[in-house]
Amino acid sequence: MPEEGVLGQIKRFGVGEPIPSHLAHHERLSRVTGLAVLSSDPLSSAAYATEEILRVLILANVAAFSFSSPIAFIIATILAIVVFSYRQTIYAYPSGGGAYIVARENLEEMPSLIAAAALLIDYILTVAVSIAAGVAALTSAFPEWIDHRVAIGLSFIVILMLGNLRGIRESGQIFAAPTYFFIISLLTLIGVGTWRAFTGSMEPVEAMAPLESVGQPVTVFLLLRAFANGCTAMTGVEAVSNGVPAFKPPESKNAAATLMIMAVLSITMFLGITLLAQTYQILPSQQETVVSQLASGVFGGRGLPYYLVQAATMLILVLAANTAYADFPRLSSILARDRYLPRQFMNQGDRLAFSNGILGLSAFAALLIVVCAAIRMPSSRST
Repeated sequence: MPEEGVLGQIKRFGVGEPIPSHLAHHERLSRVTGLAVLSSDPLSSAAYATEEILRVLILANVAAFSFSSPIAFIIATILAIVVFSYRQTIYAYPSGGGAYIVARENLEEMPSLIAAAALLIDYILTVAVSIAAGVAALTSAFPEWIDHRVAIGLSFIVILMLGNLRGIRESGQIFAAPTYFFIISLLTLIGVGTWRAFTGSMEPVEAMAPLESVGQPVTVFLLLRAFANGCTAMTGVEAVSNGVPAFKPPESKNAAATLMIMAVLSITMFLGITLLAQTYQILPSQQETVVSQLASGVFGGRGLPYYLVQAATMLILVLAANTAYADFPRLSSILARDRYLPRQFMNQGDRLAFSNGILGLSAFAALLIVVCAAIRMPSSRST
């Protein structure tokens, strides 16, 4: 059999049969799949945003943790304002493109290109760091796998790439279950943890290798730094406004509804984890995440509920990268249409996905992971 035939069969096996262009409208997202595809990044922020606040406050002392709740409420308020602004953008610019389109039409070329460049870089970093955070959650539960972090991370990138090459609707169906698994798991963790706190049945949590205080005074700068780190909770909120054309008609209405659902879930989970971390006196650690410690304390050890939470957290952190896979190719196609990127980014593949953008994003993210030589638990996240 000719080599091209073999390659073609491999391609069909990996990404599926071609989809005719006239069936493009069937490939759009519903609110259910849209939440999974475009909101996994902001939803996943609940898994690490609290930890980023605590990692700064521990520089002073454990008593400084009392500031974590006020900081979280301020961030939640700002997140609500940002979401409301993006909701207005969805109706004003239903063609998608987010910050790039808004800046181009109101501030002209240079500001729009700066916004586009920032977003493209952010999407690449989101894939790399989301994968790193997911692997960190995995190795928190299975420390013996820590030496294989790079290989595991690259494997996750390949899985996400193949899933998205199969088309946006099919990728939504593939990745919907882990997203809703995470939502149910974290809300259950918060619910059970709150019940145990009110009934006085909490169990002490002992962190593995907790970070030590260096006695730094609690200054305005320290609190602002904790606030800035905690703003990782707002990562990816622009994704829905960037991908409005990916929704089923009426596009703007479905996108706006998805954005509001995402906001309510994100704020609820972020505040819930922060308040419980303070109640259970969780200490940030180099070897174990805050969510891992909290799940161990809430469920009384490392039983099945603990591993379910860790599995859900690992999956959502990996799938947070899928938000970038939905937006990077689409934004690249818009930039290519405006002749700021090679025209190849504008072309859709056999599965009506922007295949060149997906491949490019995967390559850049994999390069970051390889160059860094190892995947470490991130101390900060691009927003």
